Amino acid sequence: MNDTSVKPPSRRASAATNSPGYRTEHQRDVINRLKRIEGQVRGLIDMVEDGRSCEDVAQQMAAARKAMDKAFYRMMATSVMEAVSSSESEVHTFREVERSTRILEKYA
Repeated sequence: MNDTSVKPPSRRASAATNSPGYRTEHQRDVINRLKRIEGQVRGLIDMVEDGRSCEDVAQQMAAARKAMDKAFYRMMATSVMEAVSSSESEVHTFREVERSTRILEKYA
């Protein structure tokens, strides 16, 4: 059974999350993912223009959609980790987790 409870980051994780390069590293990861997706979408346009089969196009659309989902979840996970690790109090942590939950409910 999967444990879905939210656990606070360890001191080591908190220190890593608060390091100056953390946000840049994860931002770069999301940008790279989006650039790959951009290439997938260009490929999809070419496939449609070339008259490729519906199944071929659908398969590539599904792959692009899954890649978008992964980029979205990566962005959200980074946001939550930053908020929790830099939180000044439990109240602030709770508010940040609530904010992230609202975003997930709205867009996921």
